[in-house]
This record gives sequence, structure tokens and C-alpha cells, in this order.
Amino acid sequence: MLIAGFPAGAWGTNCYLVAPGAGEECVIVDPGHQAAQGVEETLRKHRLKPVAVVLTHGHIDHVASVVPVCGAHDVPAWIHPADRYMMSDPEKGIGRSIGMPLMGELTVGEPDDVRELADGAKLSLAGLDFTVAHAPGHTKGSVAFSTPEAADVPSVFFSGDLLFAGSVGRTDLPGGDMDDMLASLARVCLPLDDSTVVLSGHGPQTTIGRERATNPYLRQVADGLGSPDAPRRGM
Repeated sequence: MLIAGFPAGAWGTNCYLVAPGAGEECVIVDPGHQAAQGVEETLRKHRLKPVAVVLTHGHIDHVASVVPVCGAHDVPAWIHPADRYMMSDPEKGIGRSIGMPLMGELTVGEPDDVRELADGAKLSLAGLDFTVAHAPGHTKGSVAFSTPEAADVPSVFFSGDLLFAGSVGRTDLPGGDMDDMLASLARVCLPLDDSTVVLSGHGPQTTIGRERATNPYLRQVADGLGSPDAPRRGM
């Protein structure tokens, strides 16, 4: 499996292109602020043909380039229905004080083809299989995508702003909820195998095993002790 990622825009949001290999169809994960050029460069570099965009949640730093990317390649965008409104009205998801300085640079709205995600759904796209896990906490419609483990290839977990290396997503924006976040960590992350590779919405890649051992939030959830007083990340 080929995974090519790059941090995009003012918030350094990770955008990923996922394909069975070079020269094949691919899925684009979270084309956020100023990601369109990086997407096109990565497509050319690896000779990829996009078939879909999938979104971990609706915050503008993860969806700002959805309209131009989907329009350029005539592909659908997949998002959880609870976050769909943010594509057309991003200020409701992040608050005016965060969004306004960049609003003039952004193309808001929905692409022509929007499809809705559901918890437990199985997506077969570009010759790859993804399982969808609804994981509210950062937003009401946050989801994570995982690929199955294969021979000598660990599962990959696209966690969005649910789980980061050493931290979790912030819950102080509209729709955020710490109780939901902790419940999602317990239900979605803890059952994953330690070898699972975690590709987050921000920051470096990690593994579930590393986070189980060192991430204060995941450790506290595993021990049933509630939320630690530790920094959180994301927009």
C-alpha cells in the first residue's frame, strides 16, 4: 500500500493520498487549507488517479480544499452527517474568532457529490477497504478510518483529530465534548492492535502500542481514571 502525506496550510493539517501502489487509483484523506496544490503534485509524482475524498470531520482545516479537489477530478466527498453543515458554514464549527482571518482565502460549500458516512460502514474504494468508526468528541461527526491488517502489513488508522502522538483533539470548540472524547478513545482506539499505525490529523505518525504506553489520555482511559490534565492538540 502506498500512503503519501503532507502537512497543509496555516494549521499544518495532514492530508494523505492512499493507493494500492504507484500508478493506481487512490483515496484522498482530509484535503484541508491550501492542500490543493500539494494534492496535485502528489498525484503527478506517484501517477495516481483519485476516486474519492474522505473526511475525518468538518473543521475548515480539514475540508477547505474539498470543493476544488473534488471538482478537478469529478469525485465524491464522504463525511459524517453530523459535520456536513460545516462544509458550507465553517464558522459554526470553529467560532468566528478563529475562522475570520482566513475566510477570504477559502472556498466554502459542498462539492457536487456528497455522501454520508455511518459508524461501522465498510468502504471499498480504489481497491482498498476502509472501516468507518464514528468517534465524537472533537466534533459531533468525527470519524476514523482503518484498513485491515494484511500479511506483513499492519493496519493503518487514520485518526483525524481523535488521537495524536502524545495527545488527543481539543474539545473546547462548538460540538466538542470531553466525555464523548474519552468514550471514543475507549471504544475506538483501545481495541486496536498495538502494531496499528496511527496517521493523525496533525503531527507525526505513531502506533497504538506507543500511545497505549505513553499517551496520558489513552493510559487514563485504559485504567478507567477519567481525563488527565494534559495539553490537547488540533485547531
